Amino acid sequence: MNRNDNASTTTITLQAPTADDMRRIGRQLAEIVHGGDVLLLSGPLGAGKTTLAQGFGAGLGITEPIVSPTFTIARELNGRFADGARVHLVHVDAYRLGGTAYAPGQDAVGRLLDELESLGLDEELEDPSDNTVILMEWGEQMVAALAPERLEIHIDRPLDGSSATRDDEELTGDGMRTVTLVPVGESWQDRRLPA
Repeated sequence: MNRNDNASTTTITLQAPTADDMRRIGRQLAEIVHGGDVLLLSGPLGAGKTTLAQGFGAGLGITEPIVSPTFTIARELNGRFADGARVHLVHVDAYRLGGTAYAPGQDAVGRLLDELESLGLDEELEDPSDNTVILMEWGEQMVAALAPERLEIHIDRPLDGSSATRDDEELTGDGMRTVTLVPVGESWQDRRLPA
C-alpha cells in the first residue's frame, strides 16, 4: 500500500492491490475510531466497500459475518474498540435510499431524513451514542443530511483492459484499488489515518 499526502489537505490516498489489503485498511481504521464516529464508503459496485467493512468489523472484534446489508438496509453488530470498551456498529447500505417519491415541497435531504426516520435510523445517524459507530456504504448521497464530522472513504477500481474509462469496458475484480480517505470535521484532524 502506498500513501500519498497532498500538502494542502489531509486527504490520504492508499493503494490496495488485494482483498487482504482492503481488509487491512478496514482493520487499521477500526483502531482509530471513537464512539459517535460516522464513516461513509463510496465507490462503484464491487469496488470493495464490503471487503473493507469486513476488515473494519474484524478490527472491532466482531465475530458475526459482515455482509452487504443491501436487502436489510442496516445491520447492527457488537464488538469492542481498541481500548476494550464495547462498541455498537451500525452497518448501513444506503444504495436504495433517497428515491424520487418526494412530498410536495420536499427536498432530497428531507426525503432522506424521512426514509431514515421510517427505518428508525435517523436519531442514531444524526447523533450516534458514545459507543456507536456508523459505517455507511453508498453514503455519499447522505453527506448533506448527516454529521458534519465524518470520514469519507472513496474506493476506485480499474476497468477491464486499461485504467481509462470507456463506455464499452466493464469493471473487474482484479487489479489495484485506490482508497482515498477524506477526514471532514475537527474530530478527524488529529487522528493517525492508515498509511
